[in-house]
Amino acid sequence: MARRIDVTGAGGVRLAAWEFADPPKTDGTHGTEPADGHGGLPGVLLLHGLMGRASHWAPTARWLSARHRAVALDQRGHGRSDKPSGSAYTREAYVEDAEAALEQLGLGPAVLVGHAMGALTAWQLAAKRPDLVRGLIICDMRASALGAASQQVWAEWFKAWPVPFATLADVRKWFGEDDPWVERPNPARGEFYAEVMAESPDGWRPVFEPEQMLRSRATWVHDAHWEELAQVRCPTLVVRGLDGELGRAEAQEMVRVLPQGQYAEVADAGHLVHYDQPEAWRAAIEPFLDALRVE
Repeated sequence: MARRIDVTGAGGVRLAAWEFADPPKTDGTHGTEPADGHGGLPGVLLLHGLMGRASHWAPTARWLSARHRAVALDQRGHGRSDKPSGSAYTREAYVEDAEAALEQLGLGPAVLVGHAMGALTAWQLAAKRPDLVRGLIICDMRASALGAASQQVWAEWFKAWPVPFATLADVRKWFGEDDPWVERPNPARGEFYAEVMAESPDGWRPVFEPEQMLRSRATWVHDAHWEELAQVRCPTLVVRGLDGELGRAEAQEMVRVLPQGQYAEVADAGHLVHYDQPEAWRAAIEPFLDALRVE
Protein backbone atom coordinates (compact mmCIF):
# COMPACT_ATOMS: atom_id res chain seq x y z
CA MET A 1 0.00 0.00 0.00
CA ALA A 2 0.97 3.62 -0.43
CA ARG A 3 -0.90 6.22 1.60
CA ARG A 4 -0.59 9.88 0.69
CA ILE A 5 -0.71 12.58 3.34
CA ASP A 6 -0.80 16.22 2.27
CA VAL A 7 1.55 18.64 3.99
CA THR A 8 1.61 22.43 3.64
CA GLY A 9 5.16 23.62 3.09
CA ALA A 10 6.83 27.02 3.02
CA GLY A 11 4.82 29.66 1.16
CA GLY A 12 1.74 27.42 1.13
CA VAL A 13 3.26 24.90 -1.30
CA ARG A 14 1.35 21.61 -1.20
CA LEU A 15 3.62 18.64 -0.53
CA ALA A 16 2.86 14.94 -0.82
CA ALA A 17 4.13 12.72 2.00
CA TRP A 18 3.88 8.94 1.71
CA GLU A 19 3.66 5.91 3.97
CA PHE A 20 4.43 2.68 2.10
CA ALA A 21 3.35 0.14 4.71
CA ASP A 22 0.67 -0.27 7.31
CA PRO A 23 1.74 1.21 10.66
CA PRO A 24 3.15 -1.42 13.06
CA LYS A 25 0.68 -2.86 15.52
CA THR A 26 1.01 -1.28 18.97
CA ASP A 27 0.10 -4.31 21.07
CA GLY A 28 2.32 -3.51 24.02
CA THR A 29 5.45 -5.02 22.48
CA HIS A 30 6.86 -1.54 21.92
CA GLY A 31 6.57 -0.42 25.49
CA THR A 32 10.19 0.66 25.61
CA GLU A 33 9.77 3.10 22.74
CA PRO A 34 9.50 6.83 23.46
CA ALA A 35 5.97 8.14 23.65
CA ASP A 36 6.10 10.52 20.72
CA GLY A 37 2.55 10.80 19.51
CA HIS A 38 2.28 7.79 17.14
CA GLY A 39 1.84 4.72 19.27
CA GLY A 40 5.23 5.08 20.91
CA LEU A 41 7.01 4.40 17.62
CA PRO A 42 10.00 6.53 16.65
CA GLY A 43 9.44 8.62 13.55
CA VAL A 44 11.61 8.60 10.44
CA LEU A 45 11.45 11.17 7.63
CA LEU A 46 13.06 10.12 4.34
CA LEU A 47 14.24 12.84 1.95
CA HIS A 48 15.16 11.98 -1.66
CA GLY A 49 17.82 13.70 -3.71
CA LEU A 50 17.60 16.05 -6.66
CA MET A 51 15.29 14.61 -9.35
CA GLY A 52 14.21 11.85 -6.97
CA ARG A 53 10.83 11.08 -5.49
CA ALA A 54 9.43 9.54 -2.33
CA SER A 55 8.83 6.17 -4.03
CA HIS A 56 12.59 5.68 -4.35
CA TRP A 57 12.51 5.12 -0.58
CA ALA A 58 9.66 2.58 -0.66
CA PRO A 59 11.77 -0.55 0.08
CA THR A 60 13.62 1.26 2.88
CA ALA A 61 10.36 2.63 4.30
CA ARG A 62 8.71 -0.80 4.28
CA TRP A 63 11.70 -2.29 6.07
CA LEU A 64 11.73 0.52 8.63
CA SER A 65 8.01 0.25 9.25
CA ALA A 66 8.44 -2.88 11.37
CA ARG A 67 9.74 -0.69 14.21
CA HIS A 68 9.21 2.93 13.10
CA ARG A 69 6.66 5.22 11.59
CA ALA A 70 8.48 5.90 8.31
CA VAL A 71 7.30 8.69 6.01
CA ALA A 72 8.90 9.73 2.72
CA LEU A 73 8.39 13.23 1.35
CA ASP A 74 8.08 14.34 -2.26
CA GLN A 75 10.02 17.60 -2.00
CA ARG A 76 8.86 20.73 -3.81
CA GLY A 77 9.27 20.46 -7.57
CA HIS A 78 9.40 16.66 -7.35
CA GLY A 79 7.02 13.72 -7.52
CA ARG A 80 3.41 14.57 -6.69
CA SER A 81 4.22 17.76 -4.80
CA ASP A 82 3.57 21.23 -6.18
CA LYS A 83 6.05 22.62 -8.68
CA PRO A 84 5.93 26.39 -8.14
CA SER A 85 7.56 28.64 -10.69
CA GLY A 86 10.05 31.40 -10.10
CA SER A 87 12.40 31.63 -7.14
CA ALA A 88 10.68 29.10 -4.86
CA TYR A 89 13.62 26.67 -4.79
CA THR A 90 15.82 28.11 -2.06
CA ARG A 91 17.67 26.13 0.58
CA GLU A 92 15.51 27.83 3.19
CA ALA A 93 12.32 26.66 1.46
CA TYR A 94 13.47 23.04 1.28
CA VAL A 95 14.45 23.08 4.95
CA GLU A 96 11.20 24.73 6.02
CA ASP A 97 9.24 22.13 4.03
CA ALA A 98 10.92 19.28 5.92
CA GLU A 99 10.38 21.13 9.19
CA ALA A 100 6.68 21.50 8.35
CA ALA A 101 6.42 17.81 7.51
CA LEU A 102 7.88 16.78 10.88
CA GLU A 103 5.55 19.11 12.77
CA GLN A 104 2.36 18.46 10.82
CA LEU A 105 2.84 14.68 10.81
CA GLY A 106 3.83 14.57 14.49
CA LEU A 107 7.06 12.72 13.71
CA GLY A 108 9.50 14.67 15.80
CA PRO A 109 11.89 14.14 17.36
CA ALA A 110 12.62 11.96 14.34
CA VAL A 111 15.47 10.30 12.54
CA LEU A 112 16.14 12.08 9.25
CA VAL A 113 17.43 9.97 6.37
CA GLY A 114 18.56 11.96 3.35
CA HIS A 115 20.13 11.11 0.03
CA ALA A 116 22.25 13.72 -1.80
CA MET A 117 20.30 17.01 -1.80
CA GLY A 118 17.89 15.49 0.72
CA ALA A 119 20.83 14.81 3.04
CA LEU A 120 21.87 18.46 2.87
CA THR A 121 18.32 19.49 3.71
CA ALA A 122 18.35 17.02 6.60
CA TRP A 123 21.56 18.28 8.18
CA GLN A 124 20.57 21.91 7.71
CA LEU A 125 17.29 21.16 9.50
CA ALA A 126 19.11 19.23 12.24
CA ALA A 127 21.33 22.28 12.82
CA LYS A 128 18.34 24.64 12.82
CA ARG A 129 15.89 22.58 14.91
CA PRO A 130 17.73 20.11 17.15
CA ASP A 131 14.49 19.61 19.08
CA LEU A 132 12.95 17.93 16.05
CA VAL A 133 15.83 15.60 15.15
CA ARG A 134 17.13 12.72 17.29
CA GLY A 135 19.34 11.13 14.66
CA LEU A 136 20.58 11.73 11.12
CA ILE A 137 21.73 9.54 8.23
CA ILE A 138 23.60 11.30 5.41
CA CYS A 139 23.75 9.27 2.21
CA ASP A 140 26.38 10.24 -0.39
CA MET A 141 26.30 14.03 -0.10
CA ARG A 142 29.40 16.22 -0.12
CA ALA A 143 29.93 19.13 2.28
CA SER A 144 32.41 20.91 0.00
CA ALA A 145 31.55 23.43 -2.70
CA LEU A 146 31.15 21.92 -6.18
CA GLY A 147 31.56 25.15 -8.15
CA ALA A 148 30.07 26.85 -11.19
CA ALA A 149 31.68 24.45 -13.65
CA SER A 150 29.65 21.53 -12.28
CA GLN A 151 26.47 23.51 -12.79
CA GLN A 152 27.33 23.99 -16.46
CA VAL A 153 28.03 20.27 -16.81
CA TRP A 154 24.58 19.52 -15.43
CA ALA A 155 22.91 22.01 -17.77
CA GLU A 156 24.58 20.34 -20.75
CA TRP A 157 23.61 16.91 -19.45
CA PHE A 158 19.93 17.85 -19.29
CA LYS A 159 20.13 19.06 -22.90
CA ALA A 160 21.50 15.67 -23.93
CA TRP A 161 18.42 13.77 -22.72
CA PRO A 162 16.58 12.39 -25.78
CA VAL A 163 13.14 13.46 -24.56
CA PRO A 164 10.47 12.47 -25.10
CA PHE A 165 11.31 8.81 -24.67
CA ALA A 166 9.10 6.52 -26.76
CA THR A 167 8.80 3.85 -24.04
CA LEU A 168 9.89 3.18 -20.48
CA ALA A 169 12.24 0.55 -21.91
CA ASP A 170 13.96 3.39 -23.77
CA VAL A 171 14.24 5.32 -20.50
CA ARG A 172 15.82 2.34 -18.77
CA LYS A 173 18.25 1.74 -21.62
CA TRP A 174 19.38 5.35 -21.97
CA PHE A 175 19.96 6.02 -18.28
CA GLY A 176 21.26 2.52 -17.61
CA GLU A 177 23.55 2.15 -20.64
CA ASP A 178 23.63 4.96 -23.22
CA ASP A 179 23.92 8.07 -21.04
CA PRO A 180 27.49 9.40 -21.40
CA TRP A 181 27.64 9.66 -17.60
CA VAL A 182 27.33 5.86 -17.32
CA GLU A 183 30.74 4.18 -17.15
CA ARG A 184 29.35 0.64 -17.30
CA PRO A 185 25.82 -0.80 -17.62
CA ASN A 186 23.78 0.01 -14.52
CA PRO A 187 20.23 -1.42 -14.59
CA ALA A 188 19.42 0.07 -11.17
CA ARG A 189 20.13 3.54 -12.52
CA GLY A 190 17.80 2.89 -15.44
CA GLU A 191 15.04 1.82 -13.05
CA PHE A 192 15.68 4.85 -10.84
CA TYR A 193 15.01 7.25 -13.72
CA ALA A 194 12.07 5.22 -15.05
CA GLU A 195 10.35 6.01 -11.73
CA VAL A 196 10.55 9.76 -12.38
CA MET A 197 8.94 9.63 -15.82
CA ALA A 198 5.29 10.15 -16.69
CA GLU A 199 3.50 9.41 -19.93
CA SER A 200 2.50 12.41 -22.05
CA PRO A 201 0.84 12.58 -25.49
CA ASP A 202 4.19 12.46 -27.28
CA GLY A 203 6.00 9.96 -25.03
CA TRP A 204 7.62 9.76 -21.60
CA ARG A 205 8.94 12.89 -19.92
CA PRO A 206 10.28 13.64 -16.42
CA VAL A 207 7.77 14.61 -13.76
CA PHE A 208 10.00 17.58 -12.89
CA GLU A 209 11.18 20.58 -14.88
CA PRO A 210 14.93 20.41 -15.55
CA GLU A 211 15.18 24.19 -15.21
CA GLN A 212 13.75 23.97 -11.70
CA MET A 213 16.25 21.26 -10.84
CA LEU A 214 19.09 23.50 -11.99
CA ARG A 215 17.65 26.35 -9.95
CA SER A 216 17.50 24.12 -6.86
CA ARG A 217 21.04 22.91 -7.40
CA ALA A 218 22.38 26.45 -7.87
CA THR A 219 21.43 27.24 -4.27
CA TRP A 220 24.05 24.88 -2.83
CA VAL A 221 26.81 24.08 -5.34
CA HIS A 222 28.66 27.38 -4.93
CA ASP A 223 29.02 27.12 -1.16
CA ALA A 224 30.59 24.72 1.29
CA HIS A 225 28.41 23.43 4.14
CA TRP A 226 30.92 22.43 6.80
CA GLU A 227 29.78 25.06 9.30
CA GLU A 228 26.21 23.75 9.33
CA LEU A 229 27.53 20.21 9.59
CA ALA A 230 29.46 21.15 12.71
CA GLN A 231 26.24 22.48 14.26
CA VAL A 232 24.51 19.08 14.07
CA ARG A 233 24.47 17.79 17.65
CA CYS A 234 22.60 14.52 17.27
CA PRO A 235 24.20 11.15 16.40
CA THR A 236 24.91 11.14 12.66
CA LEU A 237 25.88 8.37 10.26
CA VAL A 238 27.68 9.31 7.02
CA VAL A 239 27.17 6.60 4.38
CA ARG A 240 28.94 6.51 1.03
CA GLY A 241 28.89 4.16 -1.91
CA LEU A 242 32.34 2.89 -2.79
CA ASP A 243 31.88 4.30 -6.31
CA GLY A 244 29.68 7.23 -5.30
CA GLU A 245 30.20 10.98 -5.52
CA LEU A 246 31.33 11.37 -1.91
CA GLY A 247 34.97 10.36 -1.64
CA ARG A 248 36.29 8.45 1.36
CA ALA A 249 38.60 11.23 2.54
CA GLU A 250 35.84 13.83 2.47
CA ALA A 251 33.37 11.46 4.14
CA GLN A 252 35.81 10.78 6.96
CA GLU A 253 36.44 14.51 7.36
CA MET A 254 32.68 15.02 7.63
CA VAL A 255 32.61 12.40 10.40
CA ARG A 256 35.42 14.24 12.17
CA VAL A 257 33.62 17.60 11.94
CA LEU A 258 30.33 16.18 13.22
CA PRO A 259 30.13 16.22 17.02
CA GLN A 260 28.69 12.68 17.01
CA GLY A 261 29.71 11.41 13.60
CA GLN A 262 29.97 7.78 12.47
CA TYR A 263 31.00 6.27 9.14
CA ALA A 264 29.72 3.47 6.92
CA GLU A 265 30.63 2.37 3.41
CA VAL A 266 28.65 0.24 0.96
CA ALA A 267 30.66 -1.82 -1.51
CA ASP A 268 29.57 -2.21 -5.15
CA ALA A 269 27.35 0.88 -4.85
CA GLY A 270 27.46 4.14 -6.74
CA HIS A 271 25.75 7.41 -5.90
CA LEU A 272 22.32 5.75 -5.62
CA VAL A 273 23.47 3.74 -2.62
CA HIS A 274 20.04 2.76 -1.25
CA TYR A 275 18.81 1.91 -4.75
CA ASP A 276 21.95 0.14 -6.04
CA GLN A 277 22.42 -2.17 -3.06
CA PRO A 278 19.29 -2.18 -0.88
CA GLU A 279 20.31 -5.11 1.32
CA ALA A 280 23.81 -3.77 1.96
CA TRP A 281 22.32 -0.32 2.58
CA ARG A 282 20.01 -1.73 5.24
CA ALA A 283 22.87 -3.63 6.83
CA ALA A 284 24.94 -0.42 6.96
CA ILE A 285 22.29 1.66 8.74
CA GLU A 286 20.65 -0.94 11.00
CA PRO A 287 23.27 -0.86 13.81
CA PHE A 288 23.02 2.93 13.93
CA LEU A 289 19.22 2.83 14.14
CA ASP A 290 19.35 0.10 16.79
CA ALA A 291 21.70 2.22 18.91
CA LEU A 292 19.31 5.18 18.70
CA ARG A 293 16.44 3.02 19.92
CA VAL A 294 18.19 2.11 23.18
CA GLU A 295 19.47 5.59 24.02
